[in-house]
Amino acid sequence: MTDKMERKKTQIDDMDRGIYDIKNKFEYRSKTETGLSEEIVRQISYEKNEPDWMLEIRLEALKIFYEKENPVWGPDLSEVDMDKVTTYIRPNADMTDDWKNVPDDIRDTFDKLGIPEAEKDALLSGVGAQYDSEVVYHNIQKYLLDQGVIYTDFDSAVKEYPNIVRKYFGKCINPTLHKYAALHYAVWSGGSFVYVPKGVKVDVPLQSYFRLNAPGAGQFEHTLIIIEDDAYCHFIEGCSAPKYNVLNIHAGAVELFVGENSTLRYSTIENWSRNMYNLNTKRAHVEKNGLIQWISGSFGSKVSMLYPCSVLLGEHASSEYTGISFAGTDQNIDTGAQVIHAAPYTTSTVDSKSISKSGGIGVYRGLVKITENAHHSKSSVSCESLMLDPESRSDTIPVIDIRNKDVDFGHEAKIGRISDEVIFYLMSRGIPEGEARAMVVRGFADPVAKELPMEYAVEMNNLINLELEGAIG
Repeated sequence: MTDKMERKKTQIDDMDRGIYDIKNKFEYRSKTETGLSEEIVRQISYEKNEPDWMLEIRLEALKIFYEKENPVWGPDLSEVDMDKVTTYIRPNADMTDDWKNVPDDIRDTFDKLGIPEAEKDALLSGVGAQYDSEVVYHNIQKYLLDQGVIYTDFDSAVKEYPNIVRKYFGKCINPTLHKYAALHYAVWSGGSFVYVPKGVKVDVPLQSYFRLNAPGAGQFEHTLIIIEDDAYCHFIEGCSAPKYNVLNIHAGAVELFVGENSTLRYSTIENWSRNMYNLNTKRAHVEKNGLIQWISGSFGSKVSMLYPCSVLLGEHASSEYTGISFAGTDQNIDTGAQVIHAAPYTTSTVDSKSISKSGGIGVYRGLVKITENAHHSKSSVSCESLMLDPESRSDTIPVIDIRNKDVDFGHEAKIGRISDEVIFYLMSRGIPEGEARAMVVRGFADPVAKELPMEYAVEMNNLINLELEGAIG
């Protein structure tokens, strides 16, 4: 066995991510066999007692999945073999709005991850927690219910609010978008549903946390958020999974609808383990004078392909994207942002940062499209990459498609390494070299940390520290 083969075999075993690598005994109430077939899709729908219209969507998406090829322009996905993946696992738990009723082992895991603490401290107005394929806990403050706000798991929404779900489901992200969007619509399970009525301001964030415990499994949650006119909401999403030496896949979907004069702030920290292929899809439709704000942190996973997209449909609609990614040994983190200016006087900003270490590959892959009728639109893109050693790699791959002359567009990209002079200066002030490098990296990431709620900013800094200490990679 060559040294390279030995390293690839043992790399997952060598990682230590502390609380993020907590493993519970693999227990379940029911699950599908490995693989992907019409029988499995029908079984998922049967388990959920879904309406016929949802099963029809699933079966049509399954056909699309098998018709489409893997993308050839990004990371290699040839290892993604659905014959080895379990697409649905129902945990041995029922959904509850009482934290004490969550099974002990599951509750203990979420406790250690800090999920209920913010709710206890009144830092959140609603919390959802998903474990493998189903949501096990969901709660929302009564004062929001009294204002007509809906926050529930997506499975419940399909049954309790079918007219709203059918109006929006699959309208922002279509199964034909790409192969793994089709996979998602065929086998989706769990996720969140948020509806904020006209004129309502959700003054404290809502949060959902997705935990994949099972080895060799996929997680395919669907998040649908609808913000009516003159409203506001901040939604926070967290994701994690323990390490295994088998393929896991995450192919969720996030559909966001922002009404006129409304603002939706969507914050997420994805912290998967190194056996995960993270093939998530996120997209927002923004109406006149609306604003979508993306704050994104991508950590962990063997491969990530994630490009949140804003479609600016109304005049003066805006999009703001702030994101950071960290790529370590044997990681290919391919992320970025997409903006489609489809109306006049629309504006967008993209501020993307990536860090690569120990041979990791960090890629910014973005798109700005300004259509023929989107005159007087403005867009500014900034990409900064920090490589911590000569073995690492960073690429910037922007696509710029401008179809009228009355626009203001700017793009800036910077790729560099930590300055030896800066490290020497800090060390001359008595700071150890490792901490000096960590200070520089944390300073590089600070603009993203400032945009996150305190508890998530702390988590992001902890993840960066783990990477820099070599506990990961």
